[in-house]
Amino acid sequence: MAGERNTNTPAAQGASQQLDQFKYEVANEMGLQLGGDRTSRENGSVGGQMTKRMIQFAEEHLKSGTRI
Repeated sequence: MAGERNTNTPAAQGASQQLDQFKYEVANEMGLQLGGDRTSRENGSVGGQMTKRMIQFAEEHLKSGTRI
């Protein structure tokens, strides 16, 4: 988006595009539309849901003994 000042860099090189896609998928599932005209709470809730899902994914793989 124009004017966006995101300085976050993914730990895995090349993951930016997949994380961005994941962000919009989660927002869509939550019935939200991301953007500068939305509240910090709305946009932040998407980030929180992404974090929950990534932690759950990692925990499931750790529990099963498979490497991510």
